[in-house]
Amino acid sequence: MENFTAYNPTILHFGKNVIDKLPVHLSQTGKKVLLITGKGSVKKYGYYEQVVEKLLDAGKNIVDFPGIKPNPVVDDAEKAVTLARKHKINFIVALGGGSVIDTAKMVNMAYANNLPVWDIMKRRAEPVKKVPLFVILTLAATGSEMNGAAVLQNHQTQEKIGYFSPLMYPDVSFLDPVFTFTVPKNQTVNGIVDLIAHSLEAFFSGGYAPLSDRFVAANILETFDYAPALLNNLTNYELRTRMMWSATVAENGTTMHGRTTSGDWGTHALAHHISLLWNTPHGQTLSVMFPAWMKAMKNKIAQRLQYLGTLLTGKSEINPEETILIFEEFFTKIGAPVRFEQLGLHNQDKQKLLNLWLKNKPTGLNVIINDNDYQNIISFL
Repeated sequence: MENFTAYNPTILHFGKNVIDKLPVHLSQTGKKVLLITGKGSVKKYGYYEQVVEKLLDAGKNIVDFPGIKPNPVVDDAEKAVTLARKHKINFIVALGGGSVIDTAKMVNMAYANNLPVWDIMKRRAEPVKKVPLFVILTLAATGSEMNGAAVLQNHQTQEKIGYFSPLMYPDVSFLDPVFTFTVPKNQTVNGIVDLIAHSLEAFFSGGYAPLSDRFVAANILETFDYAPALLNNLTNYELRTRMMWSATVAENGTTMHGRTTSGDWGTHALAHHISLLWNTPHGQTLSVMFPAWMKAMKNKIAQRLQYLGTLLTGKSEINPEETILIFEEFFTKIGAPVRFEQLGLHNQDKQKLLNLWLKNKPTGLNVIINDNDYQNIISFL
């Protein structure tokens, strides 16, 4: 097992009505808050009003920045930074899912350090300070509520990339599963795929970390267990709690300890290009990309695939193809796409995707992807 530092400074309140605890954490934040939200569902379902009430009761002045897109863009983050500077805000509240939270994290870094967002993302500039960040989660998927990572896309440079800093951990996150009751079935499916993909990215890191491997397998098996029932009963509190917590655990460091890298992330890097080109929902890109990546990279990861299959089934004799089939069958069972054409894309689009891969050279941190691999992965999409 590799040396590691276990670090997660986020205070996380989980359960019914935890938003009632928000005012307790605001006594030392200053008066002006930048409230970042998405495209409108938080107002439609009353979550926005609940948060605003708590902020006003705490004596805060609210500066609104709505409209964050499901695949968040650097342009919106820069606009939010400009607004934050104009009003000289003291702290940030993110009300939404991973896109809103990721945007809020990068707005925080750029605002607090007086730096351009994309310069930070490209590591041309390094932030050294932050303002307080509070998260109220409305969509279980990315795990951004309890980690220091964010992903944004830049259409001008044709890139979608991630950035990590210990400064970006939310100070406090509030996870009330009731706030996810209104997430429709298709978005719930996307969230399920996303959390499984995060678990797999951890598993395909390098190094010998058997307990972390078992954490991954347990989280995947937990998801296999609750997902079909949840998709038939979207307002079941216990099932929503299980999904919300498993999505958080998949990306809060629990599955990463003892590995040579903090995840592989090659599959995410490949899949990001699909949403960059066609604005495809992130979860759908992953349910298509992960089986294709596994098939194309099978010779490089054969032992890991076999071991993962053993952990998931209890069978000591299982081949890589059988392990891959477990995920293809599960994704199909819950209604997630597993083929390129199920995204509404066609063979001619594959060439456009391949060209962008060849330009940007996405690869994993552990499983290296070369130009020949790109062509092989495309053939399995």
